[in-house]
Amino acid sequence: MAVVIFYEKPGCSGNARQKALLQAAGHTVQARNLLATPWQRSQLLSFFEGLPVAQWFNRNAPMVKSGEVVPEEFDEATALALFQAEPLLIRRPLLEVDGQRRVGFDAAAVHAWIGLGDAVPAGNLEACSHGNDPAHRCQGHEDGHAHEHAAPAEA
Repeated sequence: MAVVIFYEKPGCSGNARQKALLQAAGHTVQARNLLATPWQRSQLLSFFEGLPVAQWFNRNAPMVKSGEVVPEEFDEATALALFQAEPLLIRRPLLEVDGQRRVGFDAAAVHAWIGLGDAVPAGNLEACSHGNDPAHRCQGHEDGHAHEHAAPAEA
């Protein structure tokens, strides 16, 4: 089986599910903190090869969800510079196996690439596991906590 270098947002339950699938299929997962990695533009670009710039973005990032960042409005150079400043905007996970790099976790594509065993799950494994819960807003990891939970708006 493969050794998978898995760049994640520590504490993200979606990334935890993805790593568990890889491990259940017999792969060795070497998790690394995507947010703390000092990314070089060429290094990031190697994960995104062949994809449109808009598909490089984490659609669950607060700046994207709020409309502050519109992925379709970015060119390659501007997106890469933004990712260096705001790594939470990078689509997750970033995966590397034997020098081949990919972005995201489309289960069928990962299965075709390195194999996921007998049960390839259906559905979007990149979506935030909290869905559209208005009381939840994915954030960084201040004080070791994976998420910041806002109080629900009063009706």
